[in-house]
Amino acid sequence: MAENKFQAGEVEELKGLIDYQSDSIVSRMLINKPNGSVTLFALAAGQSIAEHKTPFDALVNVLDGEAEIVISGKSHLVKAGEVLLMPANDPHALFARQGFKMLLTMVK
Repeated sequence: MAENKFQAGEVEELKGLIDYQSDSIVSRMLINKPNGSVTLFALAAGQSIAEHKTPFDALVNVLDGEAEIVISGKSHLVKAGEVLLMPANDPHALFARQGFKMLLTMVK
């Protein structure tokens, strides 16, 4: 598979910058700076990210599909076109109900 290009000053379709892979979680960091990062994720249906904490706020921008995100024990169903802020230091986990793509922005 050829790597999708991402270049400063060029217009891109976010969903097209990352592809699904069977039974896998794929990630692609677009920006990594001292004050934060921007990462694309593509999760095949049924994949999950185990509960964990981060010391920074994280904004989930849903690009495709549907997932359940649990933050401090509270479940949120998120779909394409929606956003959810995961607060710093709150435990959170994710389960892809179907193929799911998100743009995750971490602010330090």
